[in-house]
Amino acid sequence: MPYLHLQLGQTLSAARKRNLARHSTDLIAAILHKRAEVTAVRIDCTADDGWHIAGEPVAAGLTPAHGTLYITAGTNTPAEKAEIIVALHRLLADTCGPLPEASYLVIHEIPAGNWGYEGRTQAARQVARQQAQPA
Repeated sequence: MPYLHLQLGQTLSAARKRNLARHSTDLIAAILHKRAEVTAVRIDCTADDGWHIAGEPVAAGLTPAHGTLYITAGTNTPAEKAEIIVALHRLLADTCGPLPEASYLVIHEIPAGNWGYEGRTQAARQVARQQAQPA
């Protein structure tokens, strides 16, 4: 049940946002083995002078980007996490054009008991799956 929040220093059309959300979801499903139907993506665009790197406005022609991906702790390997960072960075560059070096993708691993969806924690879902398996 990942949640990806992308913040971009460029305005995107609704169609480009949908495309970015779909491709992000596809990458998360393929690389991290997450279910697409419970993967949420939020894209915020702010094409203003609020983005700064090294205390200076971002250079013209570059689109600053920051992404935060939340996943359940212990569900992915270091190699999978490294691969999703590479893939999402490439997708952002393909969608938005050149990115500054200081464009970050951050993965937060949340303990299974600390988050969930549809009113149930991930820990409760794990227990239910284990109990449902035949002995």
